[in-house]
Amino acid sequence: MKHIVVAPVGEQIENIFVGLREFPTEKIYLLSTPKHLERARQTEKDLEKFRIPVSIVELGENMYEELFKTVNRIKNADAGKNIIINVSTGDRNMQCAATSAAFVNGVKAFHVDGSEAMMLPILKFSYYRLLTDKKMSILKTINEQQDCCASLEQLSQRTKMSLPLISYHLNGSKKSEGLDEMGLVDLEEISGRIKVSLSSLGRLLVKGYVESPPA
Repeated sequence: MKHIVVAPVGEQIENIFVGLREFPTEKIYLLSTPKHLERARQTEKDLEKFRIPVSIVELGENMYEELFKTVNRIKNADAGKNIIINVSTGDRNMQCAATSAAFVNGVKAFHVDGSEAMMLPILKFSYYRLLTDKKMSILKTINEQQDCCASLEQLSQRTKMSLPLISYHLNGSKKSEGLDEMGLVDLEEISGRIKVSLSSLGRLLVKGYVESPPA
């Protein structure tokens, strides 16, 4: 069984060759920021001897968002194929972003320890299944209304939900995780008020870069 390997490009790009030894590969996607584009091109040349098709995908300024979007696009374009992410080939930020993208989309991933490739656990879940309509409404309101939300009172007014209900959806309970615990919002106390903003993952989810449940 051959794999489609996704690899962020960075200082540890040599780890891509450990992955090729462990996982038979039919295609490679190299995800590169402008900083490492020359390194990506050199790696493409180095891979020519393996006769494996290589595609370089240049990521934009917002690396986290671009990486999530790219993984989502690759998964859709190569649906049904054995996609795996080598999270060890990039720099530290790219490794974190690639690991997160793999986890939230249920894509297989591995990291390289010395000369060994080690599989990471696959977390096959969808944030969308954990979100009620009201929680999603809160996220969309924060995303769509740029001047929201400097306080819980303002968020309550914009969503037409009571303050206790807003607090419940943000902070959760023993039986239900809140948006804060899920890592989808950031809460910051300013002058006695709680400012609510979307986290990086929250923005990605609202924009659809995190896998949705099947229809």
